[in-house]
Amino acid sequence: MATISYTSRRELEQHSFPPVVTILVPLGAIILQAILPKHFLRLAILDLPLIVTIFFSVSRRNPVAGTLTGASIGLLQDALTNQPIGVNGMAKSVIGYIAASIGIQIDVENLTTRVLINFCFFLLNSFLLFLINRRLLGVTSFHILWLHELIRAAVNTLVALPIFFLLDNTKRTE
Repeated sequence: MATISYTSRRELEQHSFPPVVTILVPLGAIILQAILPKHFLRLAILDLPLIVTIFFSVSRRNPVAGTLTGASIGLLQDALTNQPIGVNGMAKSVIGYIAASIGIQIDVENLTTRVLINFCFFLLNSFLLFLINRRLLGVTSFHILWLHELIRAAVNTLVALPIFFLLDNTKRTE
């Protein structure tokens, strides 16, 4: 006899992670982001905390959790860098919310989708940082070289793909 399920697609596909992964992966990304560019200047192009924010947000498929994940990762990143506190927190919380909302609607396990999501979110992050610095903080000297941001988005997307595949192995099966 067939049974009727009242579980939505969103509830079926929400993923959880062990607490160790939930804490250590973002913390490791933030620490690496603070340390690596000081020793290897070319690695300043990477934004590992944003990669982690996007991954956890699309995997959890919960806009509130995505927003809180982005805000906490962004604020910790601000605390360890020379950014004003809250700049990355605001940008990453917006990205976390949108990523989780998109994760509800589409299949984010697909490689093409992951490429598009990462590339677009890196460009959106650059635009949000520009708006926050120019409009909210009034830093008139803050400029963006959009060609550099396109290259940065492409490089971070290429780095994000193997990280996503590695983190896929940490998902809990319930």
